[in-house]
Amino acid sequence: MKIQGNLVDIPNRRIYAASIEIADGKIGQIQEIQPDAALPFLMPGFIDAHVHVESSMLVPSEFARLAVVHGTVATVSDPHEIANVCGMAGIEYMIENGRQVPFKFFFGAPSCVPATPFETAGGEINAADIENLIARPEVLYLAEMMNWPGTVNRDPQVMEKIRISQKHGKPIDGHAPGLKGELAEKYVSAGPSTDHECFTYDEALGKIKLGMKISIREGSAAKNFEALIDLIDEYPGMIMFCSDDKHPDNLAVSHINELAARAVAKGKDVFKVLQAACLNPIAHYSLPVGQLKVRDPADFILVKDLKDFQVIATYIDGEKVAKDGKTLIQRIKNGLINNFNCEIKKPEDFQIKAKGTTVRVIEALDGQLITPEISGEILIKDGLAESNPAEDLLKITVVNRYQDAPPAVAFIKNFGLKTGAIASSVGHDSHNIIAVGVDDESICKAVNLIIAAKGGVSAVSRDREEVLPLPIGGIMSASDGYEVAAAYTSIDRMAKEMGSTLNSPFMTLSFMALLVIPKLKLSDKGLFDGQRFEFVDIFIS
Repeated sequence: MKIQGNLVDIPNRRIYAASIEIADGKIGQIQEIQPDAALPFLMPGFIDAHVHVESSMLVPSEFARLAVVHGTVATVSDPHEIANVCGMAGIEYMIENGRQVPFKFFFGAPSCVPATPFETAGGEINAADIENLIARPEVLYLAEMMNWPGTVNRDPQVMEKIRISQKHGKPIDGHAPGLKGELAEKYVSAGPSTDHECFTYDEALGKIKLGMKISIREGSAAKNFEALIDLIDEYPGMIMFCSDDKHPDNLAVSHINELAARAVAKGKDVFKVLQAACLNPIAHYSLPVGQLKVRDPADFILVKDLKDFQVIATYIDGEKVAKDGKTLIQRIKNGLINNFNCEIKKPEDFQIKAKGTTVRVIEALDGQLITPEISGEILIKDGLAESNPAEDLLKITVVNRYQDAPPAVAFIKNFGLKTGAIASSVGHDSHNIIAVGVDDESICKAVNLIIAAKGGVSAVSRDREEVLPLPIGGIMSASDGYEVAAAYTSIDRMAKEMGSTLNSPFMTLSFMALLVIPKLKLSDKGLFDGQRFEFVDIFIS
């Protein structure tokens, strides 16, 4: 098979008309031909340098069907979401499911499962499991080391996992939001070589100067592109693009191609942009992905131009997997794996006995994972602390889904709901049930919809209920990806009709139990200060 196009030679900063010959899934020959402006551009495929496939609410095979339409040929995937639910069995599920389709999933060994000892998870990955995984040729790296205090202080268990990865010559992903100066130096010197959690230019620049690669993240909740993209001007070899977490409605629209287009629109050098979007992950992780060289795997895309990167066709190992906005990957039959063991709740389970009117409040920030601690005045009725919707101070709860236990309840600001409640069993990282609402009855209804479905996202208003079931681990669906995207769009719209002003209310909700991101979060065990790494009281004395 021969394909012609204006070949984008990124390392040599050259574009020329070429004919490539493909045989047995590899590029056998590249021949320069007469210039032809009418030819499409022929370039390496896009790579998501850090993503939790589970966050798309799709199993890997369905994620692939949507991603290839946007020119993505590979992902560097951390399966710690399913590992937190189902342990090693969950990781095996992801690897095996991904093998069934023509797409290049590169999974890491989750380093922090559970993420902290301050929450209840369904699985555990210990050092022996890391040894088992890292030794496998298909597991290419140690996934994000979120336990930065343990890394900085050289916790023996943390360092053993790092040592195992280094022994096998595999890179270690970092996760150190806000770390600067001496703490950043100690963290990097322990072994982590990437970070996708930077939210300021200065923080990212400091880490680059310590030798770290920076993955510029633009996901459904956390959006750091605008703050960090100028780094590509001087440090193109140190930058990668990633989504980290991408909900299905967003994945149906765009992927890494959007970041490339936005960067070029801001006047960034197209070769530097494509180096970050296509080549740097291959070099850093030693990925067996084609770079449009002779004897490479035939992984490439045809695009209309180098401005909008409208994808005409995507090829992986010489197989055409997408054409003109349509996926060519066939659906497969998916198995079931889950871990859900809690009972139906009652409204009184979500009551808080008032010990004052001033409370610590989680401040949700649109487009950010960090959550400052603020104070607020709640309402008191019959001795119970209640939401204050007029001030946008709502109740938030985390319900242990692995065993029956009293729900943890606190208060949060900026969800904006005027009625009802929303809930989800996608609650990073342990994936307990998390809900926000204006009253205990609505919160209870939304939570019970999730329990009845053994996983999903739900919304409850005065006269309406919606639920999107996620029966795979309580965090994914095996249904058609585009159908899941449409169902998610509907329930997301409902949350916004109930008053939420957040760009992605369910994605934001999913991070409100992520204890490793400062500052104030809620686990199933209580309100947690992510800077001091300790539980705190709801009421301020």
